[in-house]
Amino acid sequence: MSKILALDEKSKFGILLRQSRPVIEDFKHTLYLWRRTHLAMVGSIMILGFILLAIFAPVFTSYDPIAQDLDNRLLPPSTEHFFGTDQYGRDVYSRVLHGARIEVWIIFVVSVISIFIGVVIGILSGFFGGIVDEVLMRITDMFMAFPRLVLAMAFTAALGPNLTNTIIAIGLVDWTIYARLARAEAIKVKSQPYIEAIRAVGAGRVRIMAFHVLPMSISPVLVQLTLRMGTIILTAAGLGFLGLGAQPPTPEWGAIVSDGRTFFLDQWWITTFPGLAIAVVVLGFNFLGDGIRDILDPKIRR
Repeated sequence: MSKILALDEKSKFGILLRQSRPVIEDFKHTLYLWRRTHLAMVGSIMILGFILLAIFAPVFTSYDPIAQDLDNRLLPPSTEHFFGTDQYGRDVYSRVLHGARIEVWIIFVVSVISIFIGVVIGILSGFFGGIVDEVLMRITDMFMAFPRLVLAMAFTAALGPNLTNTIIAIGLVDWTIYARLARAEAIKVKSQPYIEAIRAVGAGRVRIMAFHVLPMSISPVLVQLTLRMGTIILTAAGLGFLGLGAQPPTPEWGAIVSDGRTFFLDQWWITTFPGLAIAVVVLGFNFLGDGIRDILDPKIRR
């Protein structure tokens, strides 16, 4: 009897191994394509460096990013202050590194808000169709009719200028493209024969949307999110530059650029280094998004 049970266990293990082999091979193929896709590799290195600097910012600098030292104001870059000091004597290098933490937090929270709103609206619109689709898509079109920065400025002005309201405002205007993508995938998935079979055995609409439509709709949304992360930083920096985002002395990159704009001709380092940080991180996200899009392209995978 024990031998029979042992054989059954071996059979189950063999079946499981055979079933998992295509998944393992697909994963290996994805890693191979990742190594061969230069954009994905360069973007990954740039974004990984950005995240590590944000996590270990206190390790890489000993200066307080908001502490003022008026005796050392407007000092040029040196071995003591790598990026110089601003008009209040604050170390610009420390402010840029600690600002990376704020940018990571902005990207994370805005992504959660915008994906949640966009995917829910897109799946409901594509799955139900009819009047539900018409109403939700007209609302989406209304949001898309305005430039995102202008709409974010309006929301921030209405809510009040601070970092929390900036994050909420960007999340409320950045969901439209995810809604369009999720709607297109939901329309495609709901017409598949296996969805009809699931309905025939009594599965409800909520179960079908949660366990079948959502997993099939999330892949293009995540690829688009990678491309949109750079835009999130640009929008947050734009609001900070205009005084509608993070308020002083918070070391947000857009606010740092705004602080040094009146000193740009003589003390160029105050705005140059945070501006370069914005450019490099946005470029890294664009490289990473383009690389992921290429890797997931069926033609390239073949």
